[in-house]
Amino acid sequence: MSDDSQQPIIVKRIKKGGGGHHGGAWKIAYADFVTAMMAFFLLMWLLGSTASGDLKGISEYFSSPLKVAMGGGSGSGDASSVIQGGGKDLTRTYGQVKDGQTKENNKTYTLAERKEEREKVEKTKLTGLKDAIEKAIKGNKALEQYRSQMILEITSEGLRIQIVDDKNRPMFDLSSAEVKPYMRDILREIGHALNDVDNRIALSGHTDANPFVSGDKGAGNWELSANRANASRRELIAGGMAETKVLRVVGLASTLLYDKQDPYNPINRRISIIVLNKRTEEAILEDGKINETPIEKVAAAAPISKFPP
Repeated sequence: MSDDSQQPIIVKRIKKGGGGHHGGAWKIAYADFVTAMMAFFLLMWLLGSTASGDLKGISEYFSSPLKVAMGGGSGSGDASSVIQGGGKDLTRTYGQVKDGQTKENNKTYTLAERKEEREKVEKTKLTGLKDAIEKAIKGNKALEQYRSQMILEITSEGLRIQIVDDKNRPMFDLSSAEVKPYMRDILREIGHALNDVDNRIALSGHTDANPFVSGDKGAGNWELSANRANASRRELIAGGMAETKVLRVVGLASTLLYDKQDPYNPINRRISIIVLNKRTEEAILEDGKINETPIEKVAAAAPISKFPP
C-alpha cells in the first residue's frame, strides 16, 4: 500500500525541434520598404531632370495651390489646361516654354510664326507649280495657241487656274458637257502637273447669263455648269492626277461672272481649278465655307490677267 500523504511527481519534458513557422509579417514590411525606396528614387530622378522653371511652378503650387490653379503666375507654365501648372514635358532640358510655342535650334517660335513660315513655303511650291504648268503649255506646240484662254494666278486660296471660253474656240459643245479635244489635252496636261504637289483641289463650272433649258425636267445652267465641272474632273484624272486630290466639285451657273459689265461675254463661261493651300482646305473641311466668302468671289472681282503670250 502506498502512503496517501505522498504526492505523485509529474515530470514535463519539452521537445525542441528545428525552425518552425514564425509568420510572414516581415515579408510585407520588406515589400513596403522596397516600394517606398523605388518611389523615392523615381521622385529624385524626376526632380533632377526637371527644368528650374518647372520646379518653381511645382513649388508655387504646393505653397499656394489655389492661387496657381485659379490665376497662374510666373513659373506655373502658362498652359492651356484649366489648372495652370508646370510644362507638359518634364523631360525637356531647354527650360520652360509657354504653351503655343515650339523651340528649334535654340530659338523659340510661336505657333503664329510657324504657321506663317509654312504658308511661305507652300506659296513657293504653288508658284513653282504655276511656272511648271506655263512652261509645259508653252513647250507644247499643239497647246500653245490656246494659252490666251488660260489664266493662272496666286490668290489667298491657293493657285487658281482658269480656262475661259472663246467665241471662236469653245471649250465644250454648245449646251453640252462634251469636252472639246484641245480642252481635253489641256486638262490632262494640268492633271499630270498637279501630282507634283500634295495640295488638294476644288473645281467649279461657270456659265454666262444666257438662259439654257433642256429636257423634260427643265435642266438649266446649274446642271450644265456642274456637269462641265465634273467632266473636267474626269479629264484631270485621265491625265494622271490622283482621284483623292479632288476635294470639291461644284456648278455655279452665272452667279459669279468674270465680266460683270457684260454677263453674256464668252469669258464668263469657264472652268476654275483651285490648288488649295492648307488654310483653305482646312476651312472647307471644317464648315464647308471659306471665312463666309465663296471661294470664287475673287475671280468675279479680279481684272483679266491672262497667261502672258
